[in-house]
Amino acid sequence: MSGSRRPARLRLCCLLAWLVPVWLATLPALQAHEARPAYLELTEIAPGQYTVLWRTPVLAGRPLPLALTLPEGVKNLREPIIQELTDSRLERRWIDAGPGGLAGKRITFTGLQFTITDVLARVQLQDGRSWTIIARPAEPWIEITAALSGWQVAGEYIVQGIRHILFGPDHLLFVLGLLLIVRDAWTLVKTITAFTVAHSLTLTAATLGYVSIPGPPLEAAIALSILFLGPEILRRWRGETSFTLRHPWVVAFAFGLLHGFGFAGALSSAGLPQSDIPIALFCFNVGVEIGQLCFVGLVLALVRAIHLITVSWPRWVQLLPGYAIGSMGAFWTIERMDVLVRSLH
Repeated sequence: MSGSRRPARLRLCCLLAWLVPVWLATLPALQAHEARPAYLELTEIAPGQYTVLWRTPVLAGRPLPLALTLPEGVKNLREPIIQELTDSRLERRWIDAGPGGLAGKRITFTGLQFTITDVLARVQLQDGRSWTIIARPAEPWIEITAALSGWQVAGEYIVQGIRHILFGPDHLLFVLGLLLIVRDAWTLVKTITAFTVAHSLTLTAATLGYVSIPGPPLEAAIALSILFLGPEILRRWRGETSFTLRHPWVVAFAFGLLHGFGFAGALSSAGLPQSDIPIALFCFNVGVEIGQLCFVGLVLALVRAIHLITVSWPRWVQLLPGYAIGSMGAFWTIERMDVLVRSLH
């Protein structure tokens, strides 16, 4: 490493040491809830007609004070069925929302804003679209997406791809780890290209149904990919070498295959329209690449900006990125392995 680049890398470490706790604070697993989330399942059985399953958790012997509020004009096709269970209150309904159905309308969870729990909503429409939405106290409602034109589908899924990569700390942390082990611009281009090609392949294969990996082992493997980069970053800073440091694009391609399955899961949960699979798949991948390139550009710009600041940093700061990324990878690995073990019982 040249003498001019080393100070810039050292200064970047302080920024990374601040960013990692911010990512950690966003982890859903660290948020405390007063109860299990409520659950809404909405299935379209005919044009404008739906079955509704609404489950409210029981806390201290009483259901949480939540009420399902449907849009104005929705009528019951038959009398609702209500069951009082030991752990929840279960309500089944059959509704008619008129010729336009629920497209573009809002379903509100009255009282959710006064709790610290969530509502998990699963929506299945007749046109093949299905997605999972989480309503939180800050926004106690969900909106059913209306059918979109081809251009609207393209724009929607580009945005979905950008949002997924920019709000996915595990994917960003892996890309950051790759940036910290490359030695020059050409190696960076090859490494990012290999990662892009790999996750594009598995994103396409998984979305089209050719191959699939269950969620728990996939999430654990993605966490392991981040943990793997921690020691490699330390070797890089110590002037050592390894297969990964000599050929980072090979490792980027291998782990990119895993991350592509993760992107496919996000695409499916976003509500993939069966009639527009090619354009939705392509545009979601474009969005992921836009978000990824924006992140890479931001990191490189920060390195350049910090390079202009003449500050002397102690040597221990040099090791912070490797330890921070390795620690986060270890944390996620343990957490997700626990989920995997529980899913096997």
